[in-house]
Amino acid sequence: ILQIVEIIVSLLVLVCVGASQASVSGFSSMGGFGSFSLNSAYSPFEGTELKEVRELDMQYSQMRAPCLYGGVAFSLTLMALTLLFLVAGGKPIHRLSVRLLVAECVFDVLACLGYIVAVGLYLHFVMQINSTDVCKRRERVYARQGYTWMNCDVQGGDAAVALFGLVAACLYLPSAVVCILSIRSVRDFKREMAKTQYNPERNYGGEELHTVYRSPESGPSAKTFATLV
Repeated sequence: ILQIVEIIVSLLVLVCVGASQASVSGFSSMGGFGSFSLNSAYSPFEGTELKEVRELDMQYSQMRAPCLYGGVAFSLTLMALTLLFLVAGGKPIHRLSVRLLVAECVFDVLACLGYIVAVGLYLHFVMQINSTDVCKRRERVYARQGYTWMNCDVQGGDAAVALFGLVAACLYLPSAVVCILSIRSVRDFKREMAKTQYNPERNYGGEELHTVYRSPESGPSAKTFATLV
């Protein structure tokens, strides 16, 4: 259950990273993603201002590109590895590998720490980009037309990325604890199976022990019967 939720949360992180990039890329990007396109007749920008907005949108999108590609690659990688461990671990207890469980436990710990570090780096780069002169000039150009929401603050999409990233980190931590308990259970089960398999009382049947035990009495009885005859 934890692994399924981890996959869902990683997918939400992936969606939020793409949505955040699209929402702040500007009206001249994504073919006019907003309420209007700069190439349409309803564009409020004209002449020199139109050219300036296009250049600023392009520069701002290029500056945020590492956040987009890094977030997509990171979330996709963890989602794929979690799915791999989910499929590989769906076996009966006697077929589970301790090495696989140990690798999964290490992965859970690294994924938990990785998400925490990734969220910190993501917010750091976003705030660093928002503090540049390109972002400030872009904010002023859009504000002149009344679009004050296109500002240099941390947007809701970026906050959603950080929120779901921390949720994913909180999920991988108990998953590592459950994995440790599973390792102990598998080792105890295999130890009990080994004891049962190599138990001497099970290697010899009861009839054989009975035969060995009664064999010394069979000789004198036969001799006594022969003497009587």
